[in-house]
Amino acid sequence: MECTNQYKKTMSDSCALCGTDQQITYHHLIPKTCHKNKWFKKNFAMADMRERQIPVCRKCHSFVHKHYSEKVLGRELNTLEKLLGEEKLQKFIIWKRKQHE
Repeated sequence: MECTNQYKKTMSDSCALCGTDQQITYHHLIPKTCHKNKWFKKNFAMADMRERQIPVCRKCHSFVHKHYSEKVLGRELNTLEKLLGEEKLQKFIIWKRKQHE
């Protein structure tokens, strides 16, 4: 697969999940722990695995890693669209956005 630059880091990013601009970190859509795994090496270019990131706030980042295993994140939830399609995460995002109203 070709490496895409759609997930480039910028200093002014807000959370791709809830929209806040506080405590921004970067979530590897293919977790670093999977980069040496044979399946991932076969299906993704190393540069793509390294660069495929989204800005997320600390709370959303913690939620994602608490509720999904590294392999599930890498194999099944490796795009922003797929993450946003997860019902459990959608409910959390709705709750979190209400906290900032």
